Amino acid sequence: MSDRIEGVKKLFTSKSARVETNKGDAYYDKLFQTCQARIEELKTQQPINNRLDIGDVLETQGIERRDFLKWASAVTGMLMLPASFTPLVADAALMMNRAPVIWLELQDCAGNSEALLRSDGPKIDEIVLDIISLEFHETLQAASGHQAEKQLEEAIEHFKDKYLLFVEGSVPLGMNGQFGTIGASGETMHDHLVRVAKHSAAVVAVGSCATFGGVPAAAPNPTGAVGVMDVIKGKPLINIPACPANPANMVGVIIHYILTGQVPELDSLLRPKFAFGYRIHDNCERRAHFDAGEYVEEWGDEGAKNNFCLYKMGCKGPMTFNNCSIVRYNEGVNWPIGVGRGCIGCSEPDFWDKYAYERPMADAKIKAPTGGVEKTVDEFGLGLLTAAGIGIGIHAAASAFAGKKEDGGEA
Repeated sequence: MSDRIEGVKKLFTSKSARVETNKGDAYYDKLFQTCQARIEELKTQQPINNRLDIGDVLETQGIERRDFLKWASAVTGMLMLPASFTPLVADAALMMNRAPVIWLELQDCAGNSEALLRSDGPKIDEIVLDIISLEFHETLQAASGHQAEKQLEEAIEHFKDKYLLFVEGSVPLGMNGQFGTIGASGETMHDHLVRVAKHSAAVVAVGSCATFGGVPAAAPNPTGAVGVMDVIKGKPLINIPACPANPANMVGVIIHYILTGQVPELDSLLRPKFAFGYRIHDNCERRAHFDAGEYVEEWGDEGAKNNFCLYKMGCKGPMTFNNCSIVRYNEGVNWPIGVGRGCIGCSEPDFWDKYAYERPMADAKIKAPTGGVEKTVDEFGLGLLTAAGIGIGIHAAASAFAGKKEDGGEA
C-alpha cells in the first residue's frame, strides 16, 4: 500500500501536473507587456480573408458590449490569468481574424466539427469562432474535389509558417496508411497530415481521436489508428481531448495564441493546463455526496432521484482530467453527470477500452491511475488518498467507521 501511495503522490505532484495559478507579480507584469505589444502589432495588420467585425456582429445579434466584457472576464479566468488581463483578452477576441486556421479531418465521426458549429443559438463563443479566418475545412467549405485541393495548396503557400493547423480524427497507419486516403491522388491521411503540418506555426489536435486515437484505436484497432502526436514531431503541438472537444477550450487555445504568440502551458500529455489541470471529481456538483458516502446503487433508486454520487454506477470522474464540470456543454446548460450519467473518461488516453463502460473501477479489475488492481470502492478511495486529498480520505474513513459499527467494534 505504501508503494501505491508513493506512486500516486509522484504522479499527481510531478512538475507537469502542477497548476500554478499565481506565478508572482514580476511574471505577470512581464507577460502583460508582451501581450500588450503583440496586440498593438496585430492592430496594425489587416484582417486576412474574413473581414467580419466582431463588434458589428455582436450588435447585430443584440449582444451588448457589457455582456462581451463579462465573457472576456470569464475567458481570462479560464486561462488562469489575472483580472487585469481582461481588456487584452477582449482585444485578442477582436483580432481573431488575424490568425489563419487550416482544419483537417481524418479518421473520425466529425463530432468536433459539429461541436464547433453548435446550433443552440448565437452565443459569444460561437460568434468568436465565426470570426476566425478559417482558410480550409473540407467538411464545411463549399469547394470540393480538385477545387478544394487547390484551395488547400493556396492556403499553405500564402500563410506558410503562420497558420494554426487544427486536426480532427485519428491517423490510420495500417496497410501503409491505405485505410484512409484523400483526394484523387490517393494521398494517405498520414502523408496528408505530415505535408500540411510542415509549414504550420503550431498543430492543435481536437477530440479524443486526434489526441490519443479515440474510438478508432479501440481494440483490436484494425486500422492501426494513432493520435497526431504519434506522427508529428518537431512542431508545437496542443492536445484538446474529449468526445467531442469542448468549443470553449478551442476558443481558449486560439485566444491564448493570439494574445501571447505561444502555446499555453501544457501537461505531460500536451493538454493545456487551464482546461485539463484538474480532475472532474474535484469540481463535481455531486462531490459532497461522495464525501458523505451517498451513492446511487441502482439506476432509478432513491439515490438517483436525489442526485447522489455516481461512482458506484461506473463514473470515472475521479481519474479524468477535464474542465467540463465547470465549463459544461451547450453554453453551460448541462453536462453528462448533470443529467445523471457517469463520466466515461473521454479525455483520457485509451478511454474507450479503459473507462467507457457502466461499471465502477472497483469491479473492473483494471489498472487505475494508482497502478494497482482495484477490488473495492473503499480500497480505491485509499489508493487515491494521497492525490485526491480530503474527499476520498473522508469517504474511506467513513466507510471504515461504518464497518466497525456493523462488526460491533468501537467507533
